[in-house]
Amino acid sequence: MFKGWFRRRATVTATPSNSTYRHGNDTLIELRNVTKVFETAAGPFTALDNIMLNVDRGEFVAIIGKSGSGKSTLMNMISGIDRPTSGEVFIGDTAVHTLNESEMAVWRGRNVGIVFQFFQLLPALSLVENVMLPMDFCNMFTPRERRERAMMLLDQVGMADQAHKLPSAISGGQQQRVAIARALANDPPIILADEPTGNLDSKTAQQVFTLFEKLVDQGKTILMVTHDSDMARRVSRAVIIADGRIVNEYVAQALPALTLDQLGWVMRHADIRTYAPGAVIIEQGSQADNFYIITSGDVEVFIEHPDGGEIIVNHLSTGSYFGEIGLLRQGRRTAGVRAGFATGCEVAVLDQHEFHTLLAESEATRNTIERVARERHSQTQAAAHDDM
Repeated sequence: MFKGWFRRRATVTATPSNSTYRHGNDTLIELRNVTKVFETAAGPFTALDNIMLNVDRGEFVAIIGKSGSGKSTLMNMISGIDRPTSGEVFIGDTAVHTLNESEMAVWRGRNVGIVFQFFQLLPALSLVENVMLPMDFCNMFTPRERRERAMMLLDQVGMADQAHKLPSAISGGQQQRVAIARALANDPPIILADEPTGNLDSKTAQQVFTLFEKLVDQGKTILMVTHDSDMARRVSRAVIIADGRIVNEYVAQALPALTLDQLGWVMRHADIRTYAPGAVIIEQGSQADNFYIITSGDVEVFIEHPDGGEIIVNHLSTGSYFGEIGLLRQGRRTAGVRAGFATGCEVAVLDQHEFHTLLAESEATRNTIERVARERHSQTQAAAHDDM
């Protein structure tokens, strides 16, 4: 399901490694341990649960998840439309979560452009007046410059010849183009788009998406909520959210056949562990008990040589898994595994029961893991035989 979503990386203009923003964030957008709890008639509802997210300048990020997963709430945290119950939100040099309402409105108007699913153009204003509105609100540019800039932006999205029409006189796709021009009015560094193609036909949706790609090429940072898997594969990075938690992208990469619900289940049950460089994670001959997904760093797989020493049979990096052979055979480990000597590693760990529950829920994942296990077992046997 998620194959290919995590491979493309755009060229971005990053903050130099020896430089940070005022509050210590190294990236343009940083959410630290953000939790949002809503009080409902049925009791407290946790929409976001301890979210950690970093997005740098020039990235085009897709936010993916089922309805009710927390996507829109996450976008509202970044835009300042809503505030976290706990945690911190930093955008550039601004601690957004500390701003009062008037400060927030001014900051948002100058720094964030928002594109809505239903366009939300003011029906009584012409298209050019809709684009001028954010400039008027934030007192940006002179009145003459505002109109000139609005016309320039409408021309950029191919709508200059319709500038003096009302929104009701143009199509939905054209209205979305105008909404994008309005979002660019104050030249904000960040564009947030909440299902911007959800009400458009496929041809028009492709045109709008191509426009977003051009804006990223010009240096804008775009976060886009989408259900469109084809579009999600074309962005710089996909962030999956399930049950208010961000699914580690390398867990999704390692297990691409899982559904959003199944990925959410993995994230709720996985134990995150960190191993220092060279630390042994699995001892050869030990009882198989856990399944491991590498979320950072790398590991090496080794077997003991009959005459002493070791034979390295595999190197595995971020987005790979190990420990499946012993669990599938319900036996002992056929090889040892240790954290890479250069980087160490972080792993997401499922115990034996959780591993078999996952395979029972996803036949495609079971088939893939069983095939990989057979290949790796043959590779280990061949390495041992060749070194005799």
